[in-house]
Amino acid sequence: CAPGGLVSKVLVKKGDTVKVGQPLVMLDAPGAAPAKPAAPPPKAAESSPAPAAAAKPVAPPAVAPAPAPSVAAAPKSAAVAVEEPPAVAAVEPAGPAVRRLARELGVDLARVRGTGPAGRIVREDVIAAVRHASAAPAGRTRPESTSTERDDWGPIRREQMSRMRKTIAANMVRSVQTIPHLTNFDDADVTELEVLRKASAAEYAKNNLKLTALSFVIKAVSLSLRQHPAINATIDMEKGEIVYRDYVNVGLAVDTPRGLVVPVLRDCDQLSIPQVAQAVADTAEKAKNAQYGIEDLRGGTFTISNLGAVGGAYSTPIINWPEVAILLLGRSRKMPVVRDDKIEPRLMMPLSLSYDHRVVDGAMAARFLNEIIGYLESPGRLLLAM
Repeated sequence: CAPGGLVSKVLVKKGDTVKVGQPLVMLDAPGAAPAKPAAPPPKAAESSPAPAAAAKPVAPPAVAPAPAPSVAAAPKSAAVAVEEPPAVAAVEPAGPAVRRLARELGVDLARVRGTGPAGRIVREDVIAAVRHASAAPAGRTRPESTSTERDDWGPIRREQMSRMRKTIAANMVRSVQTIPHLTNFDDADVTELEVLRKASAAEYAKNNLKLTALSFVIKAVSLSLRQHPAINATIDMEKGEIVYRDYVNVGLAVDTPRGLVVPVLRDCDQLSIPQVAQAVADTAEKAKNAQYGIEDLRGGTFTISNLGAVGGAYSTPIINWPEVAILLLGRSRKMPVVRDDKIEPRLMMPLSLSYDHRVVDGAMAARFLNEIIGYLESPGRLLLAM
């Protein structure tokens, strides 16, 4: 906002066309106004020569006019100081939709050069800024250290959070504060699925395609969402409504150098296993090379996080708001399992399903997870399902 003070000069006339960033008025500093009332000291000096006996004290008042020039000089210097920062220059020319997009992607509009009319920042400028930042070398994308100091136990180093990290943090806090999370844990016996995957891997490799267990999981989740529409829904608390979506778009949480992004695979329930595998490969490549657009990150109805690619078994994943559920996959490992009263080594995949308890009850979540497990333990159903 503009600094306080008094308008000393108007720099434009009525009917003038004003450019963005053009100074409009000149302000005097707030402290400059009292300078004129400081004139009373000379009046006191004029009224003092009344009696002749007061001739001796006249010498001290002669010094009093000395401060007057310094007081009079104050308004001049103050006015020059206020002239420098025009109030209009701090506002980036961008519409509300563009500003919202910039907040979502963690883009500082002050660093974006607008290509629209009169330098206005448009949607494409924000997306280009994201791609440019992602393509920068790792050394430049790392947050700069702002200070080095010590605490009570030794030296510490502080770093500014990146804009994307701040956005991720804000979204996670919003999800936790808005959604009552609950998590169900279970395991899927993927022994037969792994046999099928390995048997088909060579055929997929001929087309430069890697077949992973994730493709089977995505297909299993997509088919299960069709049978459990409440878990594919979202909630509108303002209207008190549950919004059921008749499409299945699965988001994949992908770890990138800039942070976690969730590109979306659309209409997964309509894709075959080979098509899902191709979509997964394309999506992962785009995410890691920052070749995705904002539309690639929107419209998801359910999210899958593949922790097994890094390691670990179970977790309590945070729901990707405004969705109502998220599935985390742990690393598959061989475990002793009782089958027909015999202990056998089986390949078990840990599953962690977090869900919004406002929409999804525990029994519904358990049935949904059982549906997914049923598909994974009988992979032939996935190949035949349409």
